[in-house]
Amino acid sequence: MKAIDVHTHPQTEEFLAAMGQRRGQMGAHFGKERAPISFAAQADLYRERDMMAVIVNSAGLPELNDALGRAQREHADTFIAFCGIDPWSPHAAEEIRRCHGEYGIKGVGELNPGRQRFFPNDERFYPIWEVCAELGLPVMFHGGFLGAGAGTRGGMGYKLEYTRPIPYLDDVAADFPELTVIAAHPGWPWHLDNLAACWHKANYYLDLSGWAPRYWPAEVVHYADSVITKRVLFGTDWPVLGPERWAAEFESLDFKPASRQRIMLDNARELFGLG
Repeated sequence: MKAIDVHTHPQTEEFLAAMGQRRGQMGAHFGKERAPISFAAQADLYRERDMMAVIVNSAGLPELNDALGRAQREHADTFIAFCGIDPWSPHAAEEIRRCHGEYGIKGVGELNPGRQRFFPNDERFYPIWEVCAELGLPVMFHGGFLGAGAGTRGGMGYKLEYTRPIPYLDDVAADFPELTVIAAHPGWPWHLDNLAACWHKANYYLDLSGWAPRYWPAEVVHYADSVITKRVLFGTDWPVLGPERWAAEFESLDFKPASRQRIMLDNARELFGLG
């Protein structure tokens, strides 16, 4: 195994249908139409590259969790499943326990505070994070600029304020030291806040998905190659970026070999308890 992509979005018909009008909007924003791709085809894409992939449920629908759980069973050599939830649902914690018990899911996410309109440090959601900490499940939160609504008048009503790493994710990491927080994406325009939270708290991880490595700010490159190397994760946000492009652009950057190994594979392998 050469790498673990910690952030991919399944593109089966049921996942694309769950996007609603965002399917066309996201396709227009990223210049790539969302066409259906089976779990088997996605698994083959990663298997052929000697990679594993985390598959996430950003819609939070329980039926999609079942699809992820089945895909993890059928492609156990390739997929690591995270379950999605609606944090406003009174059954959110129960759904996490169900997915953990039935399918052995490895994490929760990707939660999207901007789309789901919630602040992670609102104590009404703390019982959810308590369950995740109890079960040893990392929680992935979208951070920074929203692809959802981008390029439309009013941004489809989504507000960027929800996606700031500090104080919202930093508070959760502080209040739940046994919980692993994964901040998805470098977090621009608050990437410096994201780096600071990651450096400050050993239970705060950063995935580098959704942004082509050639465009990373210099500070992201510097800190990922130095003081936070052990908590930085390879992620593409597939299909936004493909693993080949991400890896090729990452290879062109001036990272130490030990940092590359940790970011591409070792950090995620340790995080998910893989041998």
